[in-house]
Amino acid sequence: MKKTVITACSLVLAAVIGSTGCGKISLKNPNMKNSETNSELKTEDNTEVKTETNTETNTETNTGATTEAKTEAKTEETTEAKTETTTEAKAETTAEDNTEANSEATSEVNAESNTETETNTGSTQNIDEEANAGGRIIDYDGYKLDQVVILSRHNIRSPLSGGDSLLGKITPHEWFNWTSAPSELSLRGGVLETQMGQYFRQWAEEEELIPTNYHPDNGQVRIYANSKQRTIATAQYFTAGMFPTAGLPVEYHMEFDKMDPVFTPQLTFWTDEYEKDAKDQIYEYYADAMKSLNDNYELLSDVIDLEESNGFKDQSITAFTAGDEEFSLKEGAEPGVSGSLKTACSVSDALVLQYYEESDTQKAGFGQELTYEQWKSISEIKDVYGDVLFTAPMIAVNVAYPLVSEIYDEMNTDGRVFTFLCGHDSNVGSVLAAIGAEDYELPNAIEKKTPIGCKIVFTKWSKGSEVFWSADLVYQTPSQLRNMPILDTDSNSPEIFHISFKNIKQNEDGLYKADEFMKIFLDAMDSYESLYQEYVEKAA
Repeated sequence: MKKTVITACSLVLAAVIGSTGCGKISLKNPNMKNSETNSELKTEDNTEVKTETNTETNTETNTGATTEAKTEAKTEETTEAKTETTTEAKAETTAEDNTEANSEATSEVNAESNTETETNTGSTQNIDEEANAGGRIIDYDGYKLDQVVILSRHNIRSPLSGGDSLLGKITPHEWFNWTSAPSELSLRGGVLETQMGQYFRQWAEEEELIPTNYHPDNGQVRIYANSKQRTIATAQYFTAGMFPTAGLPVEYHMEFDKMDPVFTPQLTFWTDEYEKDAKDQIYEYYADAMKSLNDNYELLSDVIDLEESNGFKDQSITAFTAGDEEFSLKEGAEPGVSGSLKTACSVSDALVLQYYEESDTQKAGFGQELTYEQWKSISEIKDVYGDVLFTAPMIAVNVAYPLVSEIYDEMNTDGRVFTFLCGHDSNVGSVLAAIGAEDYELPNAIEKKTPIGCKIVFTKWSKGSEVFWSADLVYQTPSQLRNMPILDTDSNSPEIFHISFKNIKQNEDGLYKADEFMKIFLDAMDSYESLYQEYVEKAA
């Protein structure tokens, strides 16, 4: 297996840790629910930033959590796939963001505000989101932070397919002028990820996990990414912000821009009986969610003016209809779906990315002033797509097995201080589902499951001789994604959403005992082995 490394310092961007402000908000009682508040936002004043985004389509995961912080916030990638050219169109999707599909996968979205207003070509849009009033950190009084393991979705990319494929045929409107090639990390994505790295550096230094200007010894830090451009670049930018003077390498194992099996949400075993039972489980869990998408489809069709598109006129693309989906489950391939859900997911992904990139919200909506609720409705198509393909239990433990094993090994590697694994929304969703996370919807986000750039942050804490773990989703809000303010722990932090699990309980401080936390990973791996024995060995 090929192992390649690249260094981080070459991609350092000019984004510096800044400012002071409101006091820090620590996560003390993760059982308190975060609330969403309504606030109004006008669109941002004519500042234009070109950036890319890519359509990733197989999304990720029903997983959950409740979280608290003295001002709380919750936190939320998917898989790239060959999308569709005619009624569906060929487009890339990789194991990522809540919208990536068969060969690779999806995309995601988020939004935020401080009862703030952005100005858009003269119009006002209602934003239903929780105000981010200051700094938030993952912190537990009386405990010492000993280790961090992060599974990240890549940051903002261009859509997975170019304008000459499905996206160019399905609307008469012109898409945003993306700043990267299809599926690759955008300029905005690089800046945002550098800021996230700086935020984590400031937090890790304050928690005394690492010293200032940390140069780790061999084996203390590992940076490992899927071999796709957007994941390698995301890891590179994050490392530049987190360890700016250390020159750390980014490890990837496959030929450049090819999928690594560890990060590919593919079925590692399959039989006819398994396929039948897994499809039945998908419908058991998500039939209602799929049937309820007609209103979402109607809104999406109206925004893109579907009936005025060349594809609709030449009948290569048809109207979106809930219930016309057909699933494909095969060994060595990612779970797939055809029909309206797949096509609409590709368009939903591109629109959400366009919303993050385009400073004029009216242009982002192809001339329409969409409300925050309408943006969430558009993004919900991606969320359902990701859940359907990657989070049913029989699917999740199968596709996530390699990455669950990788995370478990990182948590138990002697001397490891910090691990950064970079993949896709489908990875985030399937891993959370496989290890039994409670269902959730993220606050202050358009993408409610695995927003672009989101990170599962596993943290190890000690108190005397006792050892504990915690899990949180950390993500930038839509306002942060659009406006790119400097992140810091004092006045402008990303959102943090504490994750709860079905089979283990937290202590009074919101932490999980180490042996019980390790068991949810071992149970996920055991479930995989049990399914394999039940279906493959029985079939043999």
